[in-house]
Amino acid sequence: MNYRNIIAIMGVMLIIVGISMIFPAVWSLYYGEDDWSAFLLSSAITVSAGLLAHKATGLRGEVQHKEAIAVLTLSWIAASAFGSLPYLLTGTFVSFADAVFETISGFTTTGASVIPDVEIISHGVLFWRSLTLWLGGMGIIVLFVAVLSSLGVNTLQMFRAESPGAGAEKIKPRAGTTAKILWFTYVGLTVVEILILWALGMPLFDAFCHAFGVIGTGGFSTKNSGIAYFDNPLLHWAMILFMFLSGANFALHYQAFRGKDLRVFWKNGEFRLYAHLMLLFTVILTGVVLASSDYSFEAALRQAAFHVTAIMTTTGYAISDYDLWPYFGRSLLVLLMFIGSCSGSTGGSIKVGRLLILLKQFRLELQRAIHPRAIVNAKINGRSISSEMMINVQQFFFIYLSITAVSTVIISSWGIDLVSAFTAAAAIMSNVGTGLGLVGPMHTYDFLPAAGKYYLSFLMIVGRLELYAVLVLFLPSFWKK
Repeated sequence: MNYRNIIAIMGVMLIIVGISMIFPAVWSLYYGEDDWSAFLLSSAITVSAGLLAHKATGLRGEVQHKEAIAVLTLSWIAASAFGSLPYLLTGTFVSFADAVFETISGFTTTGASVIPDVEIISHGVLFWRSLTLWLGGMGIIVLFVAVLSSLGVNTLQMFRAESPGAGAEKIKPRAGTTAKILWFTYVGLTVVEILILWALGMPLFDAFCHAFGVIGTGGFSTKNSGIAYFDNPLLHWAMILFMFLSGANFALHYQAFRGKDLRVFWKNGEFRLYAHLMLLFTVILTGVVLASSDYSFEAALRQAAFHVTAIMTTTGYAISDYDLWPYFGRSLLVLLMFIGSCSGSTGGSIKVGRLLILLKQFRLELQRAIHPRAIVNAKINGRSISSEMMINVQQFFFIYLSITAVSTVIISSWGIDLVSAFTAAAAIMSNVGTGLGLVGPMHTYDFLPAAGKYYLSFLMIVGRLELYAVLVLFLPSFWKK
């Protein structure tokens, strides 16, 4: 384990985070708010700490696998600690627990908040909240890999550790080139959505913040009522489209754009299951909404499509209080929290790719029960699923559900009802952010004790980094040279 490399890499990460703090200062100046200096001070502190860490150690040689894993988790923690400075220096929060919770929620694209009234805070703080979502969406580490590759450093292990999703694949031989392509694709989608939201009547500042939330599959809003504030059906449909696109594998976006052939999406088995699940749940929930309300068909379809897409992609936005829906409808939304988006997307949760592998194996076991001597293999996109991959997915599924179950018990120990505790654990682990009951779409997490906020912050990182990158740090053997 090369500790000098770990510190040096974390230094570059802090420099990127520190430079990012300049952008909300610009918005504060534009709106004539006084907290612009707090952002510049936060930027100076963060960049200085990053420069000191990088220069004092220096990055030498290739990044090894264990170093990449350590950097991945520790950099997320360091970015969140320094990222909380703008909240503290602007006076948005007095409690460090609140500031860290809000920051980690942003960088992990969870979108859970402890701010009861977002409309009274400054534009600079609102922009910083949304910017953390956007930076965390594709992964600060992937951006960092793109930067390091230009310095001639082999960063393949870093890319493999951070590339979102179990099935993220390289689309160029060099990891740095792949990271740059993914980020250009990510930026391109963001710019297009900003322009569309603006053209549909959303103010430019709000268009920036909500586009960051959609493309980063986060969910922070500039309004207390969220997207429901913007009573514009066309705007809602536009956000549905971009949430759906953000939940797909970004490598497919690049391949489709480069080859000018949209069929690349449908040729991918995971994307087909993703689209079919979206359609199935939307149809069912449209019927639920129609049967339990006086909505028109278009409004019911929009309600269903929006919330299915928002929950499944782990974006977490809402255009109404779905906690008032019938129990059946709410149960379906909770189920979607455990499915998540595609591998290689900015979304969280278990992922459709893993679900597809489990379904393929289930079908295979049924065939073996009928034909015990038959030699059959489960395949995805023409490739056989290895036994190692199958075991890995099964272990992930078991550990994920176990942590959710244990967390439900822990959260309920703070005097929280079972529905709120369970959906809070599920929403935080899946990075959806909003659940039911006390943590429903019209509520925040500000009622939790400090210990609760720290614990849920830990869960956000565990969910975002897909368990192993965090849990392995608790093994003493991991730190041995």
